[in-house]
Amino acid sequence: MIFETLDTTGHEQVVFCHNKDAGLKAIIAIHDTTLGPALGGTRMWPYRSEAEALNDVLRLSRGMTYKNAVAGLDIGGGKAVIIGNPATDKSEALFRAFGKFVDSLGGRYITAEDVGIDVNDMEYVFRETEYVTGVHQVHGGSGDPSPFTAYGTLQGLMATLNRAHGDEEVGKYSYAVQGLGHVGMEFVKLLKERGAKIFVTDINQELVDKAVDEYGAEAVGLDDIYDVPADVYSPCALGGTINEQTLPRLKAKVICGAANNQLANNAIGDEVDKRGIVYAPDYAVNAGGVMNVALELDGYNRERAMRMMRTIYHNLARIYEISERDRIPTYKAADRLAEERIGAIGKLKLPMGRTAPHFRGRIRTGH
Repeated sequence: MIFETLDTTGHEQVVFCHNKDAGLKAIIAIHDTTLGPALGGTRMWPYRSEAEALNDVLRLSRGMTYKNAVAGLDIGGGKAVIIGNPATDKSEALFRAFGKFVDSLGGRYITAEDVGIDVNDMEYVFRETEYVTGVHQVHGGSGDPSPFTAYGTLQGLMATLNRAHGDEEVGKYSYAVQGLGHVGMEFVKLLKERGAKIFVTDINQELVDKAVDEYGAEAVGLDDIYDVPADVYSPCALGGTINEQTLPRLKAKVICGAANNQLANNAIGDEVDKRGIVYAPDYAVNAGGVMNVALELDGYNRERAMRMMRTIYHNLARIYEISERDRIPTYKAADRLAEERIGAIGKLKLPMGRTAPHFRGRIRTGH
C-alpha cells in the first residue's frame, strides 16, 4: 500500500525513525532532490495514528518541493514529523536521537523548525548533525524564521491586492486573520503598522488578548472568522480551512495568508476561482521562512535575506500572469511555475546529450 502511495506522490525516500529509549517516533520524507538537497522543517504533533502522520509528512514534503522551486532556491523538498505532544513530550534525548537519523542521510535532508518546534529544540538536533538550519545566531544561524515568513506574506499580499484591486495600499483594506502563532502575530503587527482594520481569532485566548491590546484588532469567535465582512481572509493556522463548509461563508474577495495547504482539495481551488476570489497560492506566499534559512547554507546575511523576501512579490505576479495566460486557477499556475523550473534546471544538471526524466536529476549532497 505504501509503495503504491509513493508511486503516486513521486517521493524518493521515506525514513521511519524509532528510538525506544528516547521515545522517538518520527518520519522523514524526501520528495525530490532535482534542484538540490531536500530542505524542510520538522513538525511535532500529537497525531492520532501513524497513518495520519505519514499522510501529513508526504503531503508537506511534496509541498516543500514546489515551494522551494517557486522561491527560486537551489534546494529540493523534504519534511519530517515527530509523533508527540510538544507541550509534554520534548526532551534532549528525543531531539538528539532525531538528529542522528538526520545525520545518517548524509545531507540529502536538511531540517529546520516547524509547528511545535523552536530554536532550543533545534540546538539539540544541531549537536548531532550539521544538516540543520534555523539554529541560534551564535552558530551562524538566523534564529526564528517567523518574522521573515510574515514579511514575505506581506509582499505576497501586496502583489495580490494589485491583482485584485489595482493598488498595493494594505491599509485601505480589512483582514480576517485566523491564527496568532509566531507568524500570524507578526503579520498582524505588519498590518497594524500600515493602518489596516483587523479581525482575529485563535484557540489561545492570551494571544487574542495580545492582538487586541497591542494592535487594536477586533476579536471574533473561532468559527465566526469566516463570516466577518473583511476584504481579505488570511489563514495563518493549520491547513484545510478553505473547504466545502467555509467557502460559501467567506465575504472576502482575496485569500492571502501564511498557512500551509489552505485549500482542502483541488475542487475547492477550482470553486474559489469560479467565485472570482483571488487566491494567493500558499506555498508561494509563505516561502519567506525557507528562503531565510536556505541562506544559512551559504553564510547568513540578514540584509540579503530581507532583499530576498521582496522577490515573493514578483513570484506572485508571475503566477498571476501564468493563470491569465493559460486560463487556469492560480493554485495550478503556481504548480506549473514550479514544474517548469524543476524541468529546466533538471536538464541542466544532466550530462550533455541526455534528457531529464520527469522530476529527477542528479543529487547534490552536503553543503
